[in-house]
Amino acid sequence: MDHEVVRVDFRKYDGSPHRGYPALRLGEDEHGTWLGVPQDAFDEADFKYREPYVLLVPRRAWWTAMFNSPPRRTEIYCDITTPATWRPGTVRLVDLDLDVRRRRESGTVELLDEDEFADHTRRFGYPDEVTEQAWAAARWLVGALSDGTEPFAGGYQNWLNKVR
Repeated sequence: MDHEVVRVDFRKYDGSPHRGYPALRLGEDEHGTWLGVPQDAFDEADFKYREPYVLLVPRRAWWTAMFNSPPRRTEIYCDITTPATWRPGTVRLVDLDLDVRRRRESGTVELLDEDEFADHTRRFGYPDEVTEQAWAAARWLVGALSDGTEPFAGGYQNWLNKVR
């Protein structure tokens, strides 16, 4: 099956590059657009893991979620971002520093990088709406990764299987 290649372009709030990589557009469902990175698929990626993973880019949400294959210890890693902006062949996201992850073995859910978020809120002058949306997304994700909300309960496995 042929898939469109999409450039995933994460930026910081001031517009500077944060990380980027090519991914395959796998499809869409009620949660958003699913992008996949197969093992060793893209040599030119400046951000990649040895194991395959999928990225969920939800519609109009302030986060993205990366679902990792074993043996990565982090099963799910969510970046708090501004809502995605799509252009032909590219999805751009502004990383807002806060992250939420779930560990594979223990199921522990952790909120990460609160200090970086506070620092960048001052340095970049995040507007109140941005900080409010970021905290709301982080709180929601901590609950969703803990309580079996889909696609975090296992609904992502079908998408991940497409890139394994």
